[in-house]
Amino acid sequence: MSEDEIDQMRSRFAREAMALMERTGEEVTRMRLAAELKIARSRLDAVFPEESDLLDAITGEWFAPYIAIMDEVMGSDLPPRRKMYEFVARRFVRLQKNFQVDPAAFRLYIEMGERYFEYAQSYIDLGDHYLCEIIAEAQAEGHLEGLDVDFARSVINQIVSTYLQPYSIAMLGDRLSEDKLAHIVDAIFDGLVAADGGAKSTKGLHAA
Repeated sequence: MSEDEIDQMRSRFAREAMALMERTGEEVTRMRLAAELKIARSRLDAVFPEESDLLDAITGEWFAPYIAIMDEVMGSDLPPRRKMYEFVARRFVRLQKNFQVDPAAFRLYIEMGERYFEYAQSYIDLGDHYLCEIIAEAQAEGHLEGLDVDFARSVINQIVSTYLQPYSIAMLGDRLSEDKLAHIVDAIFDGLVAADGGAKSTKGLHAA
């Protein structure tokens, strides 16, 4: 088989595995998938030599629509404030819809994400890279003044993480909204700077 054929089969088999997981509420192995698809195990092993290869392919299929969203936003000519909002909001809307459509399957993916986090790391790193680009654009327009880009990325990720963490979406439900997110992004652009605004004590924490 050519590399293109193998890639196409990886994608197809991964989607079949995801459909099976969503029907049964359980993780799927190569043996189980081969039996469900009624194909020779050797054919599946040629595409996924190790069990981890199937997990990696499933992770890639799960992230694919979110990568497409990020690519579309980054390719737009939106100003930085709007771009940051769209960058977070579009993924949030998709996550929220997926949870509403099938809460059980959504929670299964959360559990798998916690167990196999290493497979998701490269996709998370890509999101961080794109966020740094938006931060640089924002700083070129006078926002996020004086902040190191990586420090700003870390702070912003902490601020908006509730809207991008599947666990938070499953737990908080309708308490998260696009309107609230818009206010959060405005607060980031209007108030997040390197200068100390007075919140941090110079003498440690105290009640009064």
